[in-house]
This record gives sequence, structure tokens and C-alpha cells, in this order.
Amino acid sequence: MSLLFGLSIVCGLMLHDGVSALNTHYCVPRKTVPFQNDLMLFREKDIFNYSTILMRDDLGVLLVGAREAIYALDIDNISVRKSVVYWRVPKEKQTECTYKGKLAEVECRNYIRTLHRVNATTMYVCGTNAFSPTCDYMTFVNGTLQLQQRQDEGKGKCPFDPFQRYSSLMVGNDLYSATSINFLGSEPVVLRSSNLALRTEFRSSWLSEPDFVYMDLVDESSDSPDGDDDKVYLFFSEKAMEFDLYSKVAVSRVARVCKGDMGGQRTLQRKWTSFLKASLDCSLSEPSLPPIVQDVFLLKHQDWRKSIFYAVFTQSALSQVSAVCAYSVQSISDLFSEGKFKTPVTVETSHVKWVMYTGEVPVPRPGACINNVARKMGMNRSLDLPDKTLQFIRDRPLMDEPVRPLTGGPLLVKRGALLTRIVVDSVLALDGQSYAVMFIGDDNGYVQKAVNYDGEMFIIEEVQLWENPVPIIALRLSSSKGWLYAGSELGAIQMPVSNCSRHDTCMDCIVARDPYCAWDLSTRQCSSVHSSRPSPDSIQSLKEADVTRCPQPDPVAAVDLTLVPQNNIQLPCQLHSNLARVHWRFSEQTLHSDHKYYIYDGGLLVLSASEADAGEYVCDSVEQINGRTYNRTVAVYRLQLYFGPTARAGTTPSSGVTNSTGSAHGATTAAPGPSPTTHSGDPLPPETRSDGGKITGLEVAVALLSLLCLVLIGAVLWRWKCLTFLQRSGENEGKRQSGDYKHIQYRSPEKKLTGPHSGRPCSANNNHTTVDFKGNGEHHFPPVINISTLNGLGYIKEESAI
Repeated sequence: MSLLFGLSIVCGLMLHDGVSALNTHYCVPRKTVPFQNDLMLFREKDIFNYSTILMRDDLGVLLVGAREAIYALDIDNISVRKSVVYWRVPKEKQTECTYKGKLAEVECRNYIRTLHRVNATTMYVCGTNAFSPTCDYMTFVNGTLQLQQRQDEGKGKCPFDPFQRYSSLMVGNDLYSATSINFLGSEPVVLRSSNLALRTEFRSSWLSEPDFVYMDLVDESSDSPDGDDDKVYLFFSEKAMEFDLYSKVAVSRVARVCKGDMGGQRTLQRKWTSFLKASLDCSLSEPSLPPIVQDVFLLKHQDWRKSIFYAVFTQSALSQVSAVCAYSVQSISDLFSEGKFKTPVTVETSHVKWVMYTGEVPVPRPGACINNVARKMGMNRSLDLPDKTLQFIRDRPLMDEPVRPLTGGPLLVKRGALLTRIVVDSVLALDGQSYAVMFIGDDNGYVQKAVNYDGEMFIIEEVQLWENPVPIIALRLSSSKGWLYAGSELGAIQMPVSNCSRHDTCMDCIVARDPYCAWDLSTRQCSSVHSSRPSPDSIQSLKEADVTRCPQPDPVAAVDLTLVPQNNIQLPCQLHSNLARVHWRFSEQTLHSDHKYYIYDGGLLVLSASEADAGEYVCDSVEQINGRTYNRTVAVYRLQLYFGPTARAGTTPSSGVTNSTGSAHGATTAAPGPSPTTHSGDPLPPETRSDGGKITGLEVAVALLSLLCLVLIGAVLWRWKCLTFLQRSGENEGKRQSGDYKHIQYRSPEKKLTGPHSGRPCSANNNHTTVDFKGNGEHHFPPVINISTLNGLGYIKEESAI
């Protein structure tokens, strides 16, 4: 039997260590801020899909487009509605939509998908309008929103399907849009709606079943030595034609067009002559299909060459892995200006294969904007470009090399809830440096706040915006006001970019490494460095997390508890960081989980307490950041022996099971977390009991295997006893009738599963090993208990043994 038990433990530990090795490189938020009602929320009954957000700081409003409604909300408090316009679908239009096979109450409605600024008081707005896209102008004057009833065709400006990805951008009076131009969604187009409209070719080599994500303008004509043009960059994913595989594979792309493009004279008439695209490389360490871009944000710099695109990528929903990669605008521009092209070639089987083009490239360079080189050749417009150049770019819009990340690989890799949206803020810290702080939304309604310190990715915190999991489908940032706005299917939420008051001590404020926050030595508070002029007594250490300038913290007041012999005592200890591990001391001796002590994420259990367990217990939070170790005392308990009665009437003291509870005496401060308690009979604290599937698969497997072994051994013993009894009976009395024998039923001893089932909000960290069963990173393996003890496999044979 001991051999089987040993095999169970060895197999469990192998699985434990194997999963640990797979998850050690994933980022973990230092703090998790659960849902709180103090965030400003806006939603209206029966209105859904708050997916389009436009900030108008000049008007003091946040414009939010939803299903059949456009709201003007107070930009400082979005729970205050200033005005609203309802744009509903006429009944006949909705009926016509249902005749085409669409759902009347879902797809055949008007989803606001385009919302752009035109001038000081006017916006341009488009909606799906029951699969009949329509646009209009809207004004905000004297606190009132009003549609101008100047409706025009929205085909190519707004998607037909409300759930299809798209992107658009207003540059001056020109609208750039990337969407599908037909009802079926089979004709994708990148379109410029202006006096001189341009679009992409209907060729799979240009766009192959794309999902458009993001579009933005880069002012590359500014201080350009070669007289270059401004460019519009587009991020999307599409089915790759360059891979020779059995099935189509989706890849991520970046494309660009020139602002001054006017199309060709004969070739590419009213088509883009500057459309070029390249693959985006955001390679993860695990072998898998290419990650797919989900959202992009351009962090602009005064010098456009230093501007950076931050992009969120996800792998398949099964892998539950997301990443953030950063790309320099300069490197993308250089690739399009100097890189090699891919070209299609036909092989023996008439199959087209894409390879690097090695022939002569025409001059002017295909796909280039009109610059000084072209002007010297007498070409001042794209209409003047020769057919040879235009034919080349028409057939070869794809670059051979991919765009490499700025740091050579992902900035951040996270397992769990998939990342959906990203915005980035440039924050000036007390050391005079600017840091890029990323705010990343996921499909569980959390926002991750992360920053990169010289190659070290650090997630400061994650904040739960909605009480129930709901994907974040829109994210906007107001750097000037310090607000973050998030939209979901159920409403819009406003949160501050920082809440420094969450850090109540100097050490916690410094170790949080938040560029927005600093510790003020004079006021003894963690406060924002941008709320007013920073105090000369403010300290901050973002890269080193140096706390040497912090004053010594006040000692933690001890909580006195009564120790009742033979009872189980629970001592809570709530850590303040997901990166910290708990460290317990008793009479200055380090404690470990064994037959006497049971350490879990929420505290310590002292099993079957005796007189020798009286004394002082100290819980420390030990955290390692950037090679430094931070030790913080969280709780102190003094157990004092109680000599009174240990059982109530009707109980047997000798059984070790009583209903007595410990009482706190003389506590000067409230103990962190739940109140300390003593337990009689059940050593599991409430948060570690089997509730809602919190028992991990490893514990269940080991327990079931152990139980099965006992049953099999019992059955063998019972069979052997029966055969022995038959043999002896036959020798003494001869054969008997079968009815003379009584069946002896084997009863296996009762067992109780114990062990920690604590959850962590993220996939993994350096101190805790996890397995993500639900896809949201909330399940953790327990610490391994000493297998030499009686309870080595995590269960107790009977209650009297507690």
C-alpha cells in the first residue's frame, strides 16, 4: 500500500513541477483591485453596445455611440448625461433586413460605428442602420445634440455587419475607412472618401478576408530631408497567401498609404498607388500559429521618428495567451522605403508561390510617396508615375521581411483572460524621465496597468471595472485630465489613471513603482505627482524600488488570543501583493507546513493546539522585486493558554472535538483579513473548503487513487479471509449449504480531503505555481505538505485525529 501511495505523490509532484515550468515567464499584476462602486458608470436601460467613444475636451463632453443612441456625457463625470440623440431604424427598414435572413432584434438595428470630429461644433456619425449603412452630421450647441438630417450613403464608410471589425480616421475633411463595401462582407476595401476618392484593388493579394483593427496618421512630412508625404497607417489581420499550407493561416499586417496619393493616370485609376503592407512579428516562445493583432495605439512624439505603435496580440482562444509588442514608426517606414518585395511565381503544378523578388526595381520606387527624387524626374503627382512602377506595385504590394518589435520580442506576455484593447500614456516622473504606462483591457472586464523599466516588464495593478465579466470593447485615455474611459456591451465606465491612496505605507508606495505616485515625507501620504506641484519632500524610485529613504514603519500591534487545548486555531494573514509570499515565525523560528502547522495563502492553521503552541506568531510578507527583497510584518498574534472547560454539554473532551472558540483580548488594532478563530473538528478555513469547484484536479486525483487502493486491498483481504474460512470449515464439518454463510461486507474507512485551494488573479508568478482551468488564471496548486507525516496525502482518516 505504501508503494501505491508513494507513486501517487511522485506523479502529483511531477505534474506540479511540469506545470510550474510552463508558466514561469508570464507577467503577473502586483496588485488586484476588485470591483468597487466608486467608479463613475453610465448606462441606460435597453441600450447596449457602448462601443464608439469620441473625446471632445474642447466641448467638455464625452460622446458615446451605442445601439441606436448617441450620448453627450460630462467628460469629468460620465454618470451625468448632458444630451442624447436616438437614431432608430424605421420599421420598414427592419422588416427588409429580416427578409435577408438577419435577426430583427439583434442585427437589424442601428449600431453607431463611426464618430469623428469635423469642426468646433460638428461631428460626423455613421451607423449600420439594419445592414444599410448611413451617415449624418451631428452638432452639439448650447448643451444639446442634434442630427442635421443630411444623411448620405454609408457604404464603405461604415460596416454592414455591426459585429464586423473595422477602422476609420478623419484627416481634415477626408474620411479614411477600412471595412467591407457589400452586404455579404466579401469585398473588403480601404477607402478615402473625399473630392478625389481612392480605394484598394479587389484582389486577394491586396486584401484577403481581412479583419481591420486600427488606423492613424503620422506626420512624416515634418522636417523631412527628402520632402516625404504624411502617411496613414492601417493595422489588420488577414489570410496569408505567402504560406504554402494545406489550410489558410491568419497573420497580422501593417499597411500604409500616402496622404497626397491621387491614383494613377492609366494603371490604378482611382486606386491607391502607395498601398504597401508587411507582416507583424510578435513571436512567442511557445510553438503555435501566429498571434493575431487585436488593437493598436500610437504613442506620438514631437519627432515622428520616435513615435511608437503598441499592439495587443492574442493566440487562439484555447491557448489563452496574449502579448503586447511595440514597433517603431521609423523601422516601419524604413522597411517600406528600403525593404525587399515578395512576388508570386508559378510552380509545376500551376500553384502560385510567393518568394522574395530579386529582379530590378523600377524608379521611382513602387509604393513610395511623391518626394524630392520623383520631383527631380518631373513627377509632382502620383498621376505622373510611369505604368511600369504602377504595374509593379499592383502585383506586389507585400514586403518580404516582417516588421520586428522594438525590443526584439514581446514587452508583455500574459496567460488567462485575453487582452482586447490598449491605450498608452507618457508620464513624466520625478527623475525627469518619461515612462510609457500601458492600460490594457481584457475580456473579463479588467484593466491592466503596466510599464517597462529598461526591459523589465512590471504590471503595477489590475482593476476590475465591472462586477460581472464582460469584455472591454472600447478604451480611451485623456492624459490632460487623468481619466480612462472604457466601453462594454453593458455601459461605459470612467476611472482615474491612478489612485495613490491605495498605498498606505511608504514602502508600499515606493515598491508599487507607479510613475503617477510618490511618497510625501512631510504629509506621510502617497499622492499624485501631477495633482499639484510636487513637494520637495516627495520620493520615488521606479527602476530600483529603493526604500532606504522611507521612515521606519510603526510596529504592528499584537492581537491576543485564547488557546484552547485540542482545538484548531486559524490565524489570518492577508498579503498586500500578488508577488509576495507568506512567511510565518513562532518564537523567532520559521514555520513550515507539517502535521502541526498548515500554511496557506490566507493565513495559518495550528492543528490540535497544545500547551507548547502558546506564544507569539508573526506573519511577514516577503516580496522580491528587481533583485531586492522586501520584508513587511503584516500581523502579530499572541496565543495564551486557557485552563477553563474545553467542552460544552453533550461533547466528549477526549475525542478532541469541541465547540469552543477563541476570543481576542486587548487588541489595539483590527487584525487584517477575517477574524482569528479556533476550529473544532474541521481544520479547513472557509476560504479553503471545497466550494464551487475550488478543489484542484491534482488533489482530487490523488485522493481518489488513494481511496481506490484501499478498496482494492480491502477486497483482496476479504476474499482471502473467505477462502480461509471455507477451507477450515470444509475440513471440520464437510460441505455446507450456501445459505448457511453470512455475507461479510467490507467498509472502507472514512476520509476527509484537506488542503489549500486558494486562488490568484493571474496566471503565475515567481512564488506560486498555477494551472488555469477556467481560462481566467484563478486556480492554484497548494504548497506541498510534508509527506512523512500522518496526513501526508492531504486527508485525515477520522475526526478524532484532528
